[in-house]
Amino acid sequence: MYETAEAKKYKKDFALHIREQVKKQGYSLVPNKMQHFYVDCIFFFDRVDKDPNNYFKLLLDAITDTQLIWIDDNIVCERVQAIYYDTANPRIELTICPVDYIGVFDNQEQLEQFESNCTCCTRYKGGRCSILNKAVEGRIQDEVAGLECKKFKLKG
Repeated sequence: MYETAEAKKYKKDFALHIREQVKKQGYSLVPNKMQHFYVDCIFFFDRVDKDPNNYFKLLLDAITDTQLIWIDDNIVCERVQAIYYDTANPRIELTICPVDYIGVFDNQEQLEQFESNCTCCTRYKGGRCSILNKAVEGRIQDEVAGLECKKFKLKG
């Protein structure tokens, strides 16, 4: 994507702001390539003819450049929560938080329940089961139905 000089400056300044906020807020999550995030945005535009969707690329790339929250913005679920107009103080307010789901599982508890069954399976091999790993990556598979693995074979 071609970036104007203004866009490059904005990204650099915004990345600096992110670094400051991470430190100020005591953010402690260690980035990993599997953790997805919600980025909730409230836009306060100076004019009514602006499109919030045009801002996400620069915002998310700037956050990615810091490597403090996520490694790649391909795991971001961006959500516009509101659009307001404030000519005196245009801004974007972000709330960033990890999602509850992990891969195809609604939460950590579901993942742990699924994996606890895996440990008794011949395919598990110390966590190297391709079905389990793909499920954690969020890949939809015919082999996984709810919390059941159709390829389960009891060790023994």
